[in-house]
Amino acid sequence: MGTASSLVSPAGAVGEVIEDTYGGGGGEACEIPVEVKPKARLLRGSLRRVGGSRPGGLIGASFKSTASVQELECVAEYERLRKEYEIFRVSKNNEVASMVKKEAKLDRENKRLRAELQALQKTYQKILREKESALEAKYQAMERAATFEHDRDKVKRQFKIFRETKENEIQDLLRAKRELEAKLQRLQAQGIQVFDPEESDSDDNCTDVTAAGAPSEYWNGGVLGSEPSMGSMMQLQQSFRGPEFAHSSIDVEGPFANINRDDWDAAVASLLQVTPLFSHSLWSNTVRCYIISTDETQPEVTIFIRNYSSKLQRVCETMGYFFQVVNFSTENERPLQDVRKWEIEKSSLVILLLHLTLPSCLLEDCEEAFLRNPEEKPRLIYHRREEGKVSSVSVQQLIEQISCMNKAKMIDHVGGMEEGAYEIYNCVEKIIKQDILGCEMTDLEGKDLGNKEDSAAPEEEVFGDVLWDAHDEQEQMEAFQQASNSTCELGFEKYFERLNDLVAAPAPIPPLLVSGGPGSGKSLLLSKWIQLQQKHSPNTLILYHFVGRPMSTSSESALIIKRLTLKLMQHSWLVSPLTFDPAKLLEEFPRWLEKLSARHQGSIIIIIDSIDQIQQAEKHMKWLIDPLPVNVRVIVSVNVETCPQAWRLWPTLHLDPLNSKDVKSLISAECNSADVKLTKEQEKKLERHCRSATTCNALYVTLLGKTIACVGNTGNIDEILQQCCQCQDTVSLYRLVLRSIQESLQSDKEKDLLREILCVIGVSHNGVSESELMELYPELTSAVLASLLHSLHKMCLLTYGCGLLKFQHLQAWEMVKLEYMEAGESVISAYRQKLVEYFTMQLSQDRVTWRSADELPWLFQQQGDKQKLHKCLLNLFVSQNLYKRGHFAELLSYWQLVGKDKSSMAAEYFDSLKEYEKSSEGEESMICLADLYETLGRFLKDLGLLSQAVAPLQRSLEIRETALDPDHPRVAQSLHQLAGVYVQWKKFGNAEQLYKQALEISENAYGAEHPRVARELDALATLYQKQNKYEQAEQLRKKSFKIRQKAARQKGSLCGFALLRQRALQLEELTLGKDTSDNARTLNELGVLYYLQNNLETAELFLKRSLEMRERVLGSDHPDCAQSLNNLAALYNEKKHYDKAEELYEKALDIRRRALAPDHPSLAYTVKHLAVLYKKMGKLDKAVPLYELAVEIRQKSFGPKHPSVATALVNLAVLYCQMKKQIEALPLYERALKIYEDSFGQMHPRVGETLKNLAVLSYERGDFEKAAELYKRAMEIKEAETLLIGGKATSRHSSSGDTFSLKSALSPNALLEHGQR
Repeated sequence: MGTASSLVSPAGAVGEVIEDTYGGGGGEACEIPVEVKPKARLLRGSLRRVGGSRPGGLIGASFKSTASVQELECVAEYERLRKEYEIFRVSKNNEVASMVKKEAKLDRENKRLRAELQALQKTYQKILREKESALEAKYQAMERAATFEHDRDKVKRQFKIFRETKENEIQDLLRAKRELEAKLQRLQAQGIQVFDPEESDSDDNCTDVTAAGAPSEYWNGGVLGSEPSMGSMMQLQQSFRGPEFAHSSIDVEGPFANINRDDWDAAVASLLQVTPLFSHSLWSNTVRCYIISTDETQPEVTIFIRNYSSKLQRVCETMGYFFQVVNFSTENERPLQDVRKWEIEKSSLVILLLHLTLPSCLLEDCEEAFLRNPEEKPRLIYHRREEGKVSSVSVQQLIEQISCMNKAKMIDHVGGMEEGAYEIYNCVEKIIKQDILGCEMTDLEGKDLGNKEDSAAPEEEVFGDVLWDAHDEQEQMEAFQQASNSTCELGFEKYFERLNDLVAAPAPIPPLLVSGGPGSGKSLLLSKWIQLQQKHSPNTLILYHFVGRPMSTSSESALIIKRLTLKLMQHSWLVSPLTFDPAKLLEEFPRWLEKLSARHQGSIIIIIDSIDQIQQAEKHMKWLIDPLPVNVRVIVSVNVETCPQAWRLWPTLHLDPLNSKDVKSLISAECNSADVKLTKEQEKKLERHCRSATTCNALYVTLLGKTIACVGNTGNIDEILQQCCQCQDTVSLYRLVLRSIQESLQSDKEKDLLREILCVIGVSHNGVSESELMELYPELTSAVLASLLHSLHKMCLLTYGCGLLKFQHLQAWEMVKLEYMEAGESVISAYRQKLVEYFTMQLSQDRVTWRSADELPWLFQQQGDKQKLHKCLLNLFVSQNLYKRGHFAELLSYWQLVGKDKSSMAAEYFDSLKEYEKSSEGEESMICLADLYETLGRFLKDLGLLSQAVAPLQRSLEIRETALDPDHPRVAQSLHQLAGVYVQWKKFGNAEQLYKQALEISENAYGAEHPRVARELDALATLYQKQNKYEQAEQLRKKSFKIRQKAARQKGSLCGFALLRQRALQLEELTLGKDTSDNARTLNELGVLYYLQNNLETAELFLKRSLEMRERVLGSDHPDCAQSLNNLAALYNEKKHYDKAEELYEKALDIRRRALAPDHPSLAYTVKHLAVLYKKMGKLDKAVPLYELAVEIRQKSFGPKHPSVATALVNLAVLYCQMKKQIEALPLYERALKIYEDSFGQMHPRVGETLKNLAVLSYERGDFEKAAELYKRAMEIKEAETLLIGGKATSRHSSSGDTFSLKSALSPNALLEHGQR
């Protein structure tokens, strides 16, 4: 067996190897000995081996120390654990290494991203700089584009003027040629009188229903002809649409089918002078109540004035009028006879209070007031009866005379004086409301007399959103009337010829300057010439403005431009949004003038008197320098000394000083009116005196004549002549006049009152009313005031303007300053303070009238008291009154003086409204609050603060819905205004929804044909137009236009029907004589006038009488009979009696074919309308030859390339399309298109209409690509027309509108119809 050492094998010994079953991985192989020790020894040896073991194995171990099985197990466990540790260590080291690599990689990525970020930041800074540069370049380009656009527009206007001038010349030559040829043909054919074409019916270019000599545009339907004039090429150019176009509503239904807006304006203009039909008693804007009483009825007068005068005053203030009671005592009747007569003439209402007796001194007043009452003014007699007593014979006779004439209302009262005064009050209130102010009792009974907005309601109803000041307009009409009523002519005939030459001169022509010294008669000349123009040229539109005292309302440039623009809009029946920004208004006025002049058939004359009195006239009237439209003429008057230098190069009409003959005639006229005779020596003395430049002007000579006539019967003429000769200018002569009036006064008190009256009028903004003077000076009685004003008015110191007393001439005001205000500014400030206290007291009493709104802020401005001005502006009713009367620029100027910008002003108004809302209780106050909120919203909208305007308008809507009813018309008003803000804000979806709600409410409240409904339809049409939805807009506009036509017919087109009736009555009186051709013509005109009033039965009666008289006098084959037949046919066409109309048209056509030349315009006129009637009746085969004949006539009359020929071709093509003859229609459309393009250019509306017709025709033939191309061109022209007529529309790429669509022509329904064909 051997020793233990023999168990140890050498390194190379071979033995059996056992693998480690524990997976120790890396353990050593060991040899198994042949023999083993006992178990105990093996365990002891194993421990020793464990302690000294090496990784190499059991080297050097003896046999005795051979490990046992347990030892081997421990070793194996140890090795396994060691190996696991090594594996764990290695794996962690690998992970650490991997993390290090990842860290390095992330670090590299971080560095790369940082570099990229820095590069992006640099790129961003570069792009930002490029953006700023691009914006700056954009603004510069916009400025250059604006400059270029202005220059382009100027060149276009100049070219247009040149083109139209040449076309007018050519057309005049063609017209003269046609007239001569027609006359020659008639002479050759008939061998008798020459039939003047100008006395024939109008051609197709004229109005359907015309008054005497009133040319107009194309229109559809039948016609009535009065004494029309021939059309012209110029009228063709001014017409935006032809009479008939394919697939459009040609045959308009309704009572106004045959009349368009220009026909109506022409008919009314031929009868209407410059001013509308006003009651003379209201020209002074004052309801004047003149009371005649006896001593017996004086108690009733006292009670009436004390208890009821203030109530009547509030009623009149609510309607914007003054109220004045005048009563004279019977103590000093004779000295005041002239004054009383003057007051009776001015009075609106005369009240006679009687009891038992009538003093003889009152009998003349009673006869003047009640028996001589040519204007049929209201009159009232109060007769207090007493039981057991009988009135005197004079009382009974007077009452019987008045009763027979039926010229007065009677009150028979039995009872006490208090009850009598109350009865007088009730009757007077009714007369004022119904007879004088022209409103029904129900209009005012439900009103709150303190409502500050009521006075503006009528204007809003007429002009929509346009703010109109009726007082400014009335002031202008009165200024014209006062000047034109003068009987003085001053040898104006030579000046009239020069003014007429200006109107007839070919364009372009600059404004005419009428110059002269102060008082030389410029205003009188212009007024007289306006009257002549109205008489001889009824189709000429004359817009005038008389500038009053500097710094008055009439001299504010923004109000002047706005008034002229609104007058143009009013005449054209156009109610469009109008800016109130003074700068924009001045910029847009030339565009309005050009746009509306193109629509007016006739000349437009703008006259501005004393234009140099406007502050910075050159700056605010710079539109005068630009070229004017062809049919516009401008005349301005200036003083020689104050004329701007740039205007001195204009053509000038200088008024020469009066010659000795004119001086003598003026003075003689004044003296003869007062029965004063001058000796030869006195006349020579006056002639020698009136030779200097300052003493031979019209005003000086007139005042001199009045002075001599006034004192001639009571004083020494030589003495007054001596005093007058010492006055070398008008101011000094006015001072002499004033002193003579002072000397005629009986007491120092009256002299003091005279001074107070003149000074208060002088320091006011626009003047002072009589009722205001009575309140300012309680000691002033109506009799004393009437006496003073009579003297001042008679001597040309004072005059009336819109119920206010003003200085008649600037020299009179200068005289008052020299006479009473030599102390300077302190005296002026004291009088202004008196007015401030008076109007401030009115505000404290909640009496906010147009007067307090006009005067109080202006007085604070003149005094420089910004704090009080600020407080006054924050009075919501004052600002509301100014804004609603269109004094937008004035209101802004006050806020600028206070130092507030738009945003801060809006915030202060809103805060004031919030405070006012806290104190508002009850329905009436909440309604008033809603009105204030709405006014603020509209004001902010006009300022361009759209985001701030929404809140007050929304609040107004909420209040009205709560206080009234969600379906109340005022809710519709709020919706309308809120929608207007959204339109400006380009939020068309919101605006459309609100407009539709307002339309629904208005239709339910007023009916479908009320002007308020038309207003909403116009607003919706404008909205669709901005979204390029032209078809929808056109439909709404047509519907709105029909409503406005019908409403205008019912209301008389602003008093026009009253004039028509008046003219009709005058003509009826002329036809009561024997049968003559003139009477037959008058009967024909009467038929036309009654037709215009929609009185078809009466019109038929007069037209039949005219036809019968013409047949008796002229023969049944005379052309005038054809005119009557034509008119009757048009009337039957209107009544839908088509068979009768056909028969009469055919008779008229037969007469004209035999009597007139083949190419005569009247023949074409009848041919056209008979053809239209045939088409309406469905007799298309009969209509075709007539349409073809119309084409031939026009080709002979105007040549083959005239636009009138193109219109006839279009009409014929329309007929062929209706007959399904598209092949025959196509060349007609193409030829008409070529003529229109050659005549008017490729962007004219008629070109667009023809393109649209061609597009429809191409679509029906299946050529869809060509149809789309043509329709697109038509829409481009329509958009261009929209930019000219209705303001700038939104882009065609707007999100709310389609870029292009054939809506009606290429709709699914159209496709279906095409497939069915």
